[in-house]
Amino acid sequence: MAEEKVAALKAAAAKSKEAAEAGAPTVFDKIIAKQIPSTVVFEDDKVLAFRDISPQAPVHIIIIPKERDGLTQLSKAEERHTEILGHLMVTAAVVAKQEGLVDGFRLVVNDGPQGSQSVYHLHLHLIGGRQMNWPPG
Repeated sequence: MAEEKVAALKAAAAKSKEAAEAGAPTVFDKIIAKQIPSTVVFEDDKVLAFRDISPQAPVHIIIIPKERDGLTQLSKAEERHTEILGHLMVTAAVVAKQEGLVDGFRLVVNDGPQGSQSVYHLHLHLIGGRQMNWPPG
């Protein structure tokens, strides 16, 4: 990746992180509030799952908690987040089954700038429908 593209991505991520930590709504908050349209594949009172607008595989779904509650990234998780973190994982399994990913799938959580996190609202990427490579990039 070109150095200037990496620098631009890091700058955008830093701005997103700063805004989210200040309590500003993220793009995911706007999706939850139905201010931005999405293709929802699962929803309950705690989480929302929708198709990624830039899929990296035949199935690429984002799973988010409906309440951020300080979870801008996984490294910010505290004991009080245990229930929602477990619920996100169970939801991933339910959605994977619903999507027909019987031969496997991958869950990805990007954390921080070096983890390529761009939206500072904890989220899982459920990716499947093709052979995953190892190690990931």
